Amino acid sequence: MTNQMIFVNLPVADLDRAKKFWADLGYEFNPQFTDENAACLVFSDTIFAMLLRTEFFTTFTGKQIADSAKSTEVLLGLSAESREAVDALVDKAVAAGGRESRDPMDHGVMYQRSFEDPDGHTWEIIWMDPANIQN
Repeated sequence: MTNQMIFVNLPVADLDRAKKFWADLGYEFNPQFTDENAACLVFSDTIFAMLLRTEFFTTFTGKQIADSAKSTEVLLGLSAESREAVDALVDKAVAAGGRESRDPMDHGVMYQRSFEDPDGHTWEIIWMDPANIQN
């Protein structure tokens, strides 16, 4: 099986604000796929989020766009290398204008915290103890 890529498309009310938020968390954008309507947020070689101005996002769907401040359209999970990395990223997100969306969850072999970005999208940051991951 080849490595697939994923491009998660998310509507954002203010593209500049969204770009600054993610840059403050230490992430970069692919300039090849970034313009005045969209920004390609890079998580890894195979994982990207396309942050699309809401008006531009509507050109890709005939459906009503969920108001992520009032409802949950998706939970986005990102792995972290350690418990400390989970805390560091969520703390940065809150300092950059995000909001912690619930209390941390500690299951011993798995630790997670979550935050909402300035557009209300929920991001779950998860560490799993490698000794307990089955192949």
